Amino acid sequence: MTPLEKGMIYELRIYDAMPGRRRALLSRFQNHTLQIWEKHGICQAGFWTTLIGENQSNRLTYLLAWDSMAERQERSLCIPRRPRMDRDQGRNREGRSTCAEHQQ
Repeated sequence: MTPLEKGMIYELRIYDAMPGRRRALLSRFQNHTLQIWEKHGICQAGFWTTLIGENQSNRLTYLLAWDSMAERQERSLCIPRRPRMDRDQGRNREGRSTCAEHQQ
């Protein structure tokens, strides 16, 4: 049975790294992100870099494969979040996982 016949959902993500930082972004995915995804059962379906056109030296494109929207929601909540900037307040805000595994 093909992924289409199974009703899989593919999520397309595109990252435009700061100029000159794509190599560091690729390294982070290779050395950290992929291991986190594997631990939580997240399936990456492909990675690409752009060689021609807009943002050719900075763009990273990838696909994630999900069995359902429910699986996407459940597994996404289990990924540890990095602190992010709260633009309105100008201060760091911690993203917290609701996954029971990370609340221990």
